[in-house]
Amino acid sequence: MINVSSSPSSKSVIMIMLDTLMDKPLQRALKEERIPAFTYFMEHGNYFSNVVTPFPTMSVNVESTLLTGQYSDQHGVPALVWYKKEENRIINYGTHVMDLMKLGLSKSMYDALYRLNNEHLNKQVKTIHEDLHEQGKHSASINPLVHRGKTPQKLTIPRFIRYFVPIDKQVETFTAEKFVYGRLSKLSPLKKYSRVWNKYGFNNNFSVQEFTHLVDHNEIPDFSLVYLPDHDKNVHKNGPMDTKGIKDMDKNLQTILDSFPTWEEALKNYIWILIGDNGQSHVKKDRRQAMVDIRKLLLPLKITKLSRGVHKDDQVVVANNLRSCLIYSLNTEDVPLTTIVEKLKEDDRVEIIAWKMNDWIHVTSTNNKDTFHFKEDGEMKDEYNQTWSVDGDPSILDLHIQEHNIHFGNFPDALKRLHSTLHSHQGNFVVTSVKPGYEFSGEVTPSHPGGASHGGFHKNDSHIPMLVTGTESIPESLRLVDLKKWILNLMK
Repeated sequence: MINVSSSPSSKSVIMIMLDTLMDKPLQRALKEERIPAFTYFMEHGNYFSNVVTPFPTMSVNVESTLLTGQYSDQHGVPALVWYKKEENRIINYGTHVMDLMKLGLSKSMYDALYRLNNEHLNKQVKTIHEDLHEQGKHSASINPLVHRGKTPQKLTIPRFIRYFVPIDKQVETFTAEKFVYGRLSKLSPLKKYSRVWNKYGFNNNFSVQEFTHLVDHNEIPDFSLVYLPDHDKNVHKNGPMDTKGIKDMDKNLQTILDSFPTWEEALKNYIWILIGDNGQSHVKKDRRQAMVDIRKLLLPLKITKLSRGVHKDDQVVVANNLRSCLIYSLNTEDVPLTTIVEKLKEDDRVEIIAWKMNDWIHVTSTNNKDTFHFKEDGEMKDEYNQTWSVDGDPSILDLHIQEHNIHFGNFPDALKRLHSTLHSHQGNFVVTSVKPGYEFSGEVTPSHPGGASHGGFHKNDSHIPMLVTGTESIPESLRLVDLKKWILNLMK
């Protein structure tokens, strides 16, 4: 059994990732609603409103960056949906069940349950769980999709799923010592919140139940990552300023705090980090105006159909990530990347278009004849002490350049985030993002007119709040990519 450590010099870290927690609605809820747990954390901790999350702002990319302390050019998980050139197929970890059915349910499930953590996430890059294991320390992963560690575990697939999907009853994986992945791998003997109508345990209540099981049994490890997923659907449906989900998450936090002898002892004896994963931008109500149909923009190019897979006659592959999109040319002699760029520029709802050519990243936007070019290393230094060579019109990326210093506007950490995305995997592709108010539509993929969506490059999607108690230490910079190093230092 892992003993709870209450020594101030060796505090355990409890990190709770609150899906789609954003600063403005949280501030509104603090003023207008009764949310005692959030209020208590705010009164006893340090609050940071604008931590920068990776791009595309999708869950698997975010979690991979958090756990590895690297952007996708190093950890190798570029987006929720992407094209794997080596296997000539589209990877989709879970956008919409119809997408997955067209791609093949068993293959898509195996991508999410096994390949994501054991093949796609770069084995040359260590996760927090792996580092702690090598240091003789312990960790817990409660419901995040990305969870690779050193401890062999088994996922048990429910019978109901196996009735419809040809997949093995058990899938072996490597993860944290204490591991929860919905009903497929759990700690508590309780069956509550884990039925099919509860998404088999992929919900806030189940995550809380499983973590409080560790508290009740005096088994809180050195580091715990607890993921609460439910608020995402509230914001998708009701828009960015939804506070109902925040009130619900506050109840979850109250339950967690109540599992300790007192709230005071919980905050005194542990370091707590409450953090969002991505923001969301509003989407206009009028579907015809809000939805940017990427298929129409690319006409008459022949796009791969999901159910058929990549065919010899296809010219481009589209990987739709809600407010961003990766568009691959299967043969650049037939379809140069610039052809795709020019088609995207015809729609003024498109905000940013970027592609890689030789050592340079090229960026343009709609209604703009100019381009901006940049590459790593050079005389220009950004806010994070990263150096760049730049050329062209910096206003395309809303960059403000003074002498040799680069400052970011609407696109935080714009250069490194674009550079990492375009170096994250093999293939010739363009990455594009739409303006706030809009969302890409494709063959299936969920859409959210009148609500909100994420995946985009804009700061609305890219800024997340973080609340820290139990330490006065702060990370090197307010970027998700820099938190791993800081967290490991907290436990030294």
